[in-house]
Amino acid sequence: MSKTGNIHPVFDRMLSRAEREEKHDQKSIALWFTGLSGSGKSTIAIALERKLYEKGYSVQLLDGDNIRSGINSNLGFSEEDRVENIRRISEVSKLFVQAGIISINCFISPTIAMRDMAKGIIGVDDFKEVFINTPLEVCEARDVKGLYAKARKGEIKNFTGIDAPYEEPIHPEFNIRTENRTVEDCVDVLIDGILPLIKYGL
Repeated sequence: MSKTGNIHPVFDRMLSRAEREEKHDQKSIALWFTGLSGSGKSTIAIALERKLYEKGYSVQLLDGDNIRSGINSNLGFSEEDRVENIRRISEVSKLFVQAGIISINCFISPTIAMRDMAKGIIGVDDFKEVFINTPLEVCEARDVKGLYAKARKGEIKNFTGIDAPYEEPIHPEFNIRTENRTVEDCVDVLIDGILPLIKYGL
């Protein structure tokens, strides 16, 4: 075999997405959770993952814990690294979608450009934006990690919502307002909207 003999595309011989979706009895999509730090993204995403799993769906949650500690452990928080972080996440999410898995992606991804890049990688039809819409003052009041307090004191630089901008989604598929709502209420709203998108054979 030549040195380049193993680099020819083999996509036509691999299992197709349609075959995988049939096996999982579901349609795969990528749910992209965005919102300020402390908005409730991870809490809602974890509860949604559990609810979908209990309903028999195959689902994978990607967030800072399993991404920054693994595939993106070499990245910092410079603007360039933040963009690369989102690019890699998008590529991983795309692979899950191609494998017939529902991918939940939970990242601040503060700019429209970042999220548009993710949408372009994953695919417009598969990318569903979920805006966890929580006012800044509510996020600050929660501040369980003390990050906003440190940012206000200047101990953390370029903190989204304080000295770095957050650009709200313009037309998200799901706009989840969390103020005065329980986690269960937010998940129920999402489930009602998501189930028609992932039911197989419709």
